[in-house]
Amino acid sequence: MLRTKNFSPKPEFLRSSSKNQRAVQKLRRMLREFVLHTVCEEAHCPNLGKCFSQGTATFLILGKICTRNCWFCAVEKGTPAPPDPNEPEQVAKMAEKLGLKHIVITSVTRDDLEDGGAEHFAQTVLQIKKALPHATVEVLTPDFRGNFKALEKVLEAEPEVFNHNLETVPRLYEKVRPKADYFRSLSLIEYAHKNFPQILTKSGIMVGLGESKEEIIELMGDLKQAGCSLLTIGQYLAPSKKHCPVAKYYHPEEYKELEEIGKGLGLIVFAGPLVRSSYCAGEVFASLKGEMK
Repeated sequence: MLRTKNFSPKPEFLRSSSKNQRAVQKLRRMLREFVLHTVCEEAHCPNLGKCFSQGTATFLILGKICTRNCWFCAVEKGTPAPPDPNEPEQVAKMAEKLGLKHIVITSVTRDDLEDGGAEHFAQTVLQIKKALPHATVEVLTPDFRGNFKALEKVLEAEPEVFNHNLETVPRLYEKVRPKADYFRSLSLIEYAHKNFPQILTKSGIMVGLGESKEEIIELMGDLKQAGCSLLTIGQYLAPSKKHCPVAKYYHPEEYKELEEIGKGLGLIVFAGPLVRSSYCAGEVFASLKGEMK
């Protein structure tokens, strides 16, 4: 397996903003109190300090152990415990305590469960809507192994946004996401758009894995054809030397160019070095709704 090259020091534009340690620790304590996980912590997100300081987080449900072994991801791999039946209500309670207006829920991939955890997703959405009827909910789901019935369970709970990440271009799937399938993931987005048109569709990719500009543009076209409304693009950062090496650091100007290319194709693209799928998700959702009016 290739080892990550030494790209240090990272470009200045990849430095995350300062954080309020007191606010960060307060949110961490609250998460432990409610026995909850966040993708911010488990995936080593560079924006953790900023988001936690502002009292926001992306909830990671279905435990913190993933059944897949993607080469880019820091989340722990192995055999997960059964889902916690109290988790949906706990997420809702914490979201209510934080006073969140836009709640993002994601999960590890649970290939060990018949429905991939879809019912657990649905129950979490329903509990949040019960506790916070005026809030909006965004789900960032795994691929459910292409099970549309499982996907329907989630969408029937009526989240405002359905997000499923393509992560990278199809040529790199075998190396970066060996248990996933590009066209299977694309089909979930297309299914959601066609059968639940009231729910906004969203996807995200990382750049810096060795993709070409032409491949990114082709991916954008695929997403537009599938009915996707919004694409987030951010820099891939290797979590450790055991993960996929960084092939390139994109300059901020390149992200602006990708945004313009996406706009020309009819997509709304939110791109930048530290952009992640759920980063500033509430603001992105609000701007997206504004642009689509």
